[in-house]
Amino acid sequence: MYTAQGRIDKSDTLAKYAPLVRRLALQLVAKLPASVELDDMIQAGMLGLLDAANRYQENQGAQFETYASQRIRGAMLDELRANDWLSRGLRQSSRSVDAAVQALEQKLARAPSEREIAQAMNLSLEEYQHLLQEIHGSQLVYYEDQESGSNENSFLDRQASGSDRANHNDPLEHMLESGMRHMLVEAIAQMPDRERLLLSLYYEQEMNLREIGAVLEVSQSRVCQLHSQAISRLRVRLNESRCSEAA
Repeated sequence: MYTAQGRIDKSDTLAKYAPLVRRLALQLVAKLPASVELDDMIQAGMLGLLDAANRYQENQGAQFETYASQRIRGAMLDELRANDWLSRGLRQSSRSVDAAVQALEQKLARAPSEREIAQAMNLSLEEYQHLLQEIHGSQLVYYEDQESGSNENSFLDRQASGSDRANHNDPLEHMLESGMRHMLVEAIAQMPDRERLLLSLYYEQEMNLREIGAVLEVSQSRVCQLHSQAISRLRVRLNESRCSEAA
């Protein structure tokens, strides 16, 4: 991996970590609308890998694969943002769900049901569930999204300007130092059992929608709906935790 001068051999690195790029691209595309092409994400990820090879220094305290993974994901997000993969309408719909969940949690002091959220948004249950299916994939959650306590200046937006990269050379280290891991564990613990199980199957077990549907005994479209709702709850809880910490 290193040349005689002690530098990273870029050709060897690109070949060795190409499977990592593909794996990260597959994980990302699985959570996005069908219009996002896998090949585009792989191409962007390879550029991120090259950037990591150019910038990496052993004294940074992180393994190269950990460091490269962050650069690869960042490059993929840059590509998504540059091509405006998500319409403003869907962004607004996603934020509307978040707002309804937040208002009801404050009012009820518990996790609201789907029917309660639908009523708060002046939608029928069927309309609300259809909306959840539409916004599936639009609600990527990154710990960086929570730093400002607002969805208006999202990680995707800040990635486009490169501001996050300048401020956080090691995002994983920053996440651990900021206490976000603890906040995330607490937020997930307060979610309804079914949605908590879904997140575990999706992100920890890396099961696909069909497999999760089989476990939960629901359709794939229903899994999409439940996932969208779970992510809204999670975003709300994380934002509230960040705001409480800052107060």
